[in-house]
Amino acid sequence: MNKLISRRILFTLATVAALAPSLAFGADGYFLTGYGPRQRALGGAGVADSRDAMAMSINPAGIVGLERMFQVGLAANLPERGYSTTGLPLVLAPGDVRSGRPIFPVPNGAYVQPIDAESAWGVATYGNGGLNTSYDFGHFKPPVKAGPGGVITVAPSFGGILGGGWAGLDLQQSFVSAVYARKFGPITVGFSPTLAIQMFNAQGLKILSPYSSNMYNFSDMAYDWSVGGGFRVGFEWRATKELRFGFAGATPMFMSRFNKYRGLIADQGSFDIPATVIAGVALDVLPNLTLMADWRHIFYSATTAGYASFPIWYGSFGAYGGSGFDWRDTDSASFGAEWRATPELSLRAGYHYSTLLMRERSATLAALAPLVGAHSVTGGFGYQLTKNSSIDFAAIYDFKNSVSYFENAPFVGRAFFPPVPLNVLPHYNTNAIITAWGRATQFTVGYNYKWDAGDNSWIPSHF
Repeated sequence: MNKLISRRILFTLATVAALAPSLAFGADGYFLTGYGPRQRALGGAGVADSRDAMAMSINPAGIVGLERMFQVGLAANLPERGYSTTGLPLVLAPGDVRSGRPIFPVPNGAYVQPIDAESAWGVATYGNGGLNTSYDFGHFKPPVKAGPGGVITVAPSFGGILGGGWAGLDLQQSFVSAVYARKFGPITVGFSPTLAIQMFNAQGLKILSPYSSNMYNFSDMAYDWSVGGGFRVGFEWRATKELRFGFAGATPMFMSRFNKYRGLIADQGSFDIPATVIAGVALDVLPNLTLMADWRHIFYSATTAGYASFPIWYGSFGAYGGSGFDWRDTDSASFGAEWRATPELSLRAGYHYSTLLMRERSATLAALAPLVGAHSVTGGFGYQLTKNSSIDFAAIYDFKNSVSYFENAPFVGRAFFPPVPLNVLPHYNTNAIITAWGRATQFTVGYNYKWDAGDNSWIPSHF
């Protein structure tokens, strides 16, 4: 029996590790609108209504009462993002500029194993993303000139939107959570230690290296890794047969530093993943119709990404307390409805709203990471193929949203060539307005398998 349990654990860990997620576009900054196709079809709602294995990604308490099952899924995210300028920008290339890299695959996976009628364990893998841009040489930032007759080069240009060639940021986050949950009467409690892995890359920022505390670990350093973790807890209260309440929270994911980019990311490369809290309610208005509403708060401002983006002095980037992305906390509301139309078919719809992550004054840096999603509509279905197998589908449309402000111009204490001292203080360039924008379409498919009662095989024998 112990060997059988060990095999199941090893098989589960190997499966979810192979499904390590990549990146996506989220409405709550880089947090996704739900994990797995059911949550995503419901607008991200479901903390109080757990019906599939991916439920543990939002509320660790949700797996008690589920049958033994596994779930795999894949999302195709098609974000559109970029920026536009009016007036005479100095820092960014002028015009209507769009980022490349239009399609991102995002897998997810989960496994649930009941222990008895009152407890269960599981493993899930999922991810965040959205801080991903790629600007080519097609848009040229002219060199900045100063001095008598404009003959002194303050900032040269080697092509690209910042004068440093191909430019962009790429952040990828993956999570693997082990979950244990137990029921105490009408209340279920879940606990989930979580391993987090990040990858980060920054390109085309070399012209800004004088503003780094370590210009040799600032830009064009290829991908760097960061590893860490934290804990999630969840509660589910079944107030009546039809009414349920859910609550979940996560500590910050305390991460190792991005050493290759300790001259770019504040506090010498520190980029922890923020803490979250989420609360919700689910009501079965009919035996086959469930309505859900969730609220989520993400503490972005407690991380280095919340540090101010203005003013930018020499040595600002990477310094302790130095320049950040100017992100603020977000609050979001998710509303979902699931109609189990027949024993085989479930229809789902949802709406998601999030407050704006980017402060208006950070529009210049937001061009490199336009996380500006606010309104999303969602929908999808689940279909039972056989007694053991089912599929899910979800679609999300994130409406176009933007943030605009005067261009953030850094301090200029000397000219690039010839070396002439200047004294241009950090300021907002009122001659130019930067508008960072984004929207996205997302599709997610998933497959679910449930073992028959009493089937102790660790690989499905029939579908």
